[in-house]
Amino acid sequence: LKLSPIKTLNGEVTLPGSKSLSNRILLLASLSEGKTKVTNLLDSDDITYMLGALDDLGVKVEKHSDTAVTVTGVGGALPVPASAKKLNLGNAGTAMRPLCAALAYSDIGAEGVVLDGVARMRERPIADLIDGLVQLGADAKLTGEGDVGCPPVLLKKGAGLGGRAEISGKMSSQFLSAMLMASPLAEKPTQIAIKDELISAPYVELTMGLMKKFGPKVEVEGSMDGAPVFKIQPETYVSPKKILVEGDASSASYFLAGAAITGGTVKVIGCGSKSVQGDVAFANYLEEMGATVTWGDDDITVTRDPATKLQGKEFDCLKIPDAAMTLAVVAMFAKGPTTIKNVYSWRLKETERMKAIVAECTKLGAKVEEFRDYCVIHPPEGNKMNENVLIETYDDHRMAMAFSLAACGEKGVPIEINDPKCTAKTFPTYFEMLESVA
Repeated sequence: LKLSPIKTLNGEVTLPGSKSLSNRILLLASLSEGKTKVTNLLDSDDITYMLGALDDLGVKVEKHSDTAVTVTGVGGALPVPASAKKLNLGNAGTAMRPLCAALAYSDIGAEGVVLDGVARMRERPIADLIDGLVQLGADAKLTGEGDVGCPPVLLKKGAGLGGRAEISGKMSSQFLSAMLMASPLAEKPTQIAIKDELISAPYVELTMGLMKKFGPKVEVEGSMDGAPVFKIQPETYVSPKKILVEGDASSASYFLAGAAITGGTVKVIGCGSKSVQGDVAFANYLEEMGATVTWGDDDITVTRDPATKLQGKEFDCLKIPDAAMTLAVVAMFAKGPTTIKNVYSWRLKETERMKAIVAECTKLGAKVEEFRDYCVIHPPEGNKMNENVLIETYDDHRMAMAFSLAACGEKGVPIEINDPKCTAKTFPTYFEMLESVA
């Protein structure tokens, strides 16, 4: 896809539903007593994989439109019919991890059930989650070749589930979120202790907030910034009857950044000051760099006075690793270097994001210093990017969306995005939406 220079971004964008919220809600609705109507559900590949798996497991999901469904919950652990021997979850981490945990509590036949995905999924670590589930009495093991710590996963019926598990919080907060959502299904109380530090803590808070909407409350001992312990009692989830999926804050980052880069004014609708998503904090980072941010309960507006140049800064992105990718592109339009810290998790995502970001920023003319868990981005000379660069996307939706912003601004240049359709993972209409405000 060839993008012409985009001098300014102006307008309003109604955000698609959040990926993180959509798949969590589908799972909790499936485990609940009663029917749940879900609206503003994200229509994307990752959600399609989750819906396909629930269908294979015999959960009844009635589709009203691409973004609205009614889930008839099973009121307990998920059924595993004899026909469901293998679930293919593509590259959807937000389906793989929660289903791994939930199915560990199911009454699975002797042959077990295998959870697998595409080649990249078989490179994405999950051993910490499997180890945590085994500590709680699950019968779960990795069946891949060699000691790679990645799917496929074989699950069989566990015994006496519950008790205490200690897991690392450094790799992915999704492991903890998955265990938390499954723990009310246990036979006895559960404690999950983080033995080091917890990355992406806002996503865990999001998970606990959703669980509460369906009944179960999680008790937290200690600080989320330290090594917290989570306590969960056995309890049946009960449907809240209807639930609206908030707009995706990670997806908002591209449009807000575009406004900051170009000095236009963009309002995103669907998440704001009352958002449960940590990625809304990205707007604060833009403000620190020199943009002007206005918050509503359910919207965020960003603009920049043309007389104010964006300034390079140092940012700790431990809590917002997805939106931090957008920051890497904004850094190329700033005065002075920008340091993006605490993003080791980039290396474990849809692609090896640290290497991908370094490679594409370098192609555009930036100088990037790469370290284990941080990078320093020095913008191109005079903030002028190299023209007609072919941006590799590495089958990673966020690479395509973040690097589309290289075409923005008074010094925006024509670029080409390889495989733009990879945005289907979370935001199939991204480029049409970008065009609507360009």
